[in-house]
Amino acid sequence: MKILVINCGSSSVKYQLMNMDDESVMAKGNYERIGIGNSFLTHKVGDEKYKYEREAKTHDDAIRFILEQLTDSEHGVIKSLDEINAIGHRIVHGGEKFTKSVIVDDEVINGIEDAIKFAPLHNPGHLQGIRACQKELPGKQNVTVFDTAFHQTMPKEHYIYPIPYQYYKKYGVRKYGAHGTSHKYVAGRIAEILGKNPVDLKIINCHIGQGASICAIQGGKCIDTSMGLTPLGGIAMGSRSGDLDPSVVTYIMEQENIGPKEMNRILNKESGLLGISGISADNRDILAEAEKGNERAILAIKEYCYIIAGYIARYAASMNGVDVITFTGGVGERGPDERKEICSYLGFMGVELDQEANKIRAEEKEISCKNSKVKVWIVPTEEELMIARETLELVK
Repeated sequence: MKILVINCGSSSVKYQLMNMDDESVMAKGNYERIGIGNSFLTHKVGDEKYKYEREAKTHDDAIRFILEQLTDSEHGVIKSLDEINAIGHRIVHGGEKFTKSVIVDDEVINGIEDAIKFAPLHNPGHLQGIRACQKELPGKQNVTVFDTAFHQTMPKEHYIYPIPYQYYKKYGVRKYGAHGTSHKYVAGRIAEILGKNPVDLKIINCHIGQGASICAIQGGKCIDTSMGLTPLGGIAMGSRSGDLDPSVVTYIMEQENIGPKEMNRILNKESGLLGISGISADNRDILAEAEKGNERAILAIKEYCYIIAGYIARYAASMNGVDVITFTGGVGERGPDERKEICSYLGFMGVELDQEANKIRAEEKEISCKNSKVKVWIVPTEEELMIARETLELVK
């Protein structure tokens, strides 16, 4: 069975066509700058990469051209669109309505629309992608896989906020989390690597990159996670603030005489590592400056790692122990300096990092010493594979 995985942003479409007989990637790519001019597609088949500068005013335009490449006579990987059996869509936010992946119908569309208030930058693009696939691939089943669904197992005392309860009842204000598809994949994969049943493990997964979240997974289920009502909460990220004293927000708004939209933009686009360093939202750029002695760059990296280590310790306490800490995501997989700094705080838990093993990048590998009381692993995430698996499970 062949599954097309679609991940639509506000101005982009990432995709993979997967053959689920062996879970291989037949083709993948990214259509960028949709609707904002100078659109282009990067399409990859095996080691061959093709780039097309082609204007796409809508997600429908983009998906139509992507499908043309999949069936192209020279570098296509299927002869006909009939070979695509189903489409799996990544959805950032499903609110409280969706606790698992579902096949798309009108009720699902309405639910995703209702959750736009929590993910205004993401959910509208997801909906455009679903509608485009319904138009271009009529009769094919579409499945939605929600980043928030994995976190719906959190106990209420872990997701409720200490504000008037009426705001939860009226507006759904609570912790929802994000990156659930990645956290679920890594939890399953590390259990497989260790030869354990997931129900017997206490896992803390660190999905860290420009967007980042930490997740406590006990018995195969999420019991807590760092992101909150929106993907802005939790640890500091590339350009996102993470958690703050709420008075910081109101104080700046009063002093700068700005409204909620502008403050939201500052917290999402100008804060985090970028805000502290003044350099970039990319860890690589900041690390390069830190190596030159740039004090703000050094401060940004240290604060970032300190906060992550604090969440790991907090979640170890919440589970009354931890068996394994996993690192994934762009920085988690490729950031030996950050992993070393984070783990330097965790000696009290019995974490001992193998400094030589930690030099590895983007490979599945244990990086803790043999006598470390807590195992530490790099596990590259496979969100698209997780989406394809869930889609297959629902449609077969």
